[in-house]
Amino acid sequence: MTQKQSILGRIAQLTKANVNALIDRAEDPQKMLDQLVRDYTNNIAEAEQAIAQTIGNLRLAEQDYNEDVAAVREWGGKAVAASRKADEYRAAGDTANADKFDQLARVALRKQLDAEAEVKQAQPMIEQQRVTVEKLKNGLAAMKDKLGDLKSRRDQLVARQKSAQAQRTVQTAISSINVLDPTSELARFEDAVRREEAMAIGQAEVAASSLDAQFAELAASDADIELEARLAALKQGSTPAPQISPTSVTEPESSY
Repeated sequence: MTQKQSILGRIAQLTKANVNALIDRAEDPQKMLDQLVRDYTNNIAEAEQAIAQTIGNLRLAEQDYNEDVAAVREWGGKAVAASRKADEYRAAGDTANADKFDQLARVALRKQLDAEAEVKQAQPMIEQQRVTVEKLKNGLAAMKDKLGDLKSRRDQLVARQKSAQAQRTVQTAISSINVLDPTSELARFEDAVRREEAMAIGQAEVAASSLDAQFAELAASDADIELEARLAALKQGSTPAPQISPTSVTEPESSY
């Protein structure tokens, strides 16, 4: 296999690679894409060097071809010039110089034939090399497009992964907040405060009830004292006066 065929084969293989299928099969798509980008970059660099060498060889062949074409014209012109010179000498009766220039014409024609043979041999090779160079250029352009697609897919994937990680972090934080809901702690604290307030109210009511009972007891003891005082007065033969404020009674006027 020639170098050009090898390059064309690698280019065809790389440009036909199904990136989506590779991503689907990869355990770590980002790592796989990074490796693919490196592989494509390296292969593109190698392909560029090989294509540059192929193009260089083509340009050299084209230069040789153009030189052979120029040589065909040049030796043709020399053959014509030598033949005319020979004709002039022969017309002048100078056979020796006529033969000499005819021989030079033959030499020029031989050189022209050799140059024509080189042209005919080089022409199909140059055409083939031109076709190969165009294929290599197109393949290289396809590889560069594929590399751009790989980089774009990789960047999108990395961005999506970072976004997913950020969302997962937020969801984890939200879940933690829901599990340790500060409002539930506040509600429990509020309930404890309400219980303390209720206790205070209850204690106040208890205190008020106790005070009323003391006053009622005091009132009852005063009545007992009065009762005992009256009993003692009866025993001494006196009738205790009732504790009633006298009211004034208006005497009826006499009819006399």
